[in-house]
Amino acid sequence: MTEAREIDIHTQASRYTPRMSRAFTSKVFLWVGTFAGCLAAKGESRAGGYLLVANKGAHSLSIVDAATEVQIAQVAEEGDTGHEVAVSPDGKRAFVPIYGNSGVGRPGSDGSLIRVIDLSRRAVVGTVDFGRGIRPHRPVFGPRDGLLYVTTELEDSVTIIDPGSLKVVGSIPTGKAESHMLAISRDGRRGYTANVRSGTVSVLDLQTRSLEATIAVAPAIQRIALSTDDRWVFTADQTALRLAVIDTVSNSVSRSIPLPGLAFGTAATPDGRWLVVAMPAIDKVGLVDLSAMRLVRTLDVPRSPQEVLVRPDGLVAYVSCDRSAKVAVVDLKDWGVRRLIDVGSVDDGLAWAAAD
Repeated sequence: MTEAREIDIHTQASRYTPRMSRAFTSKVFLWVGTFAGCLAAKGESRAGGYLLVANKGAHSLSIVDAATEVQIAQVAEEGDTGHEVAVSPDGKRAFVPIYGNSGVGRPGSDGSLIRVIDLSRRAVVGTVDFGRGIRPHRPVFGPRDGLLYVTTELEDSVTIIDPGSLKVVGSIPTGKAESHMLAISRDGRRGYTANVRSGTVSVLDLQTRSLEATIAVAPAIQRIALSTDDRWVFTADQTALRLAVIDTVSNSVSRSIPLPGLAFGTAATPDGRWLVVAMPAIDKVGLVDLSAMRLVRTLDVPRSPQEVLVRPDGLVAYVSCDRSAKVAVVDLKDWGVRRLIDVGSVDDGLAWAAAD
């Protein structure tokens, strides 16, 4: 979550579509639509899955059918509030850490739970209770061991959870405060955390469960992502118009990518050619050519783009826009906004659930 983007949760403005309001009077709100409903019931999607969206203002998880690009359900997360979401490797459950009611480093409530949502039942079916306020935030499944790794900010750590038993099975110190976001290498050996106000990235050895290195980047940073080949780590400098690029071999900042606005969330395409960058201060998404390490295109999106998720087929990027209660569907081939998906207020974290 960005400190600069803690906003009135009723703000729904978008210059693309008329403002719409919704009231959610039950834990699950289902969109009325026979075609979309049938697709959801059968678990069918021409795009092969479902987009999940953590709505900080609505305190809910949106389920979007990727084939129709329509929200088919919102599930109340029973907490205040989830910012991020991860999907179990089998695509059946979503894990939503309940962070609290404020932004990183700000006064407010200290979350202590992770809600587990069954995506077919569209209901909370389990809870991880830490027993103390630790502000769990970014959950990521280990690609090799299947364990759930989640940043636990108030303990300067990443906590490890067995998703079957919902028990804590380990912890890795990050060595710095405000370890907000986490990326894990595809071989499952390394983790990288963005430590916001210290402006550092912690390199974690996931096998020995230890801190391997701390990399100074800037006075403050936000978000973190890896290149498809795990060669580079990208994090957004919050004090200068640039992305910092970290060499994962030397564990040092190797270069910067100039940008027209402060960056936030990023995501690489599966072919390794491009990096999609959200720039919330100027309401744009950018495209970085990773062979040249430079920005080559920009695109207007609704207000305050936050997180980027590139669909597994590499054809589309989803961008949550938290001042608009919309997700922009960006066509990466034609480089245009193909559609705006209405979701819950103050939408942020994104995850992909493969269809059965």
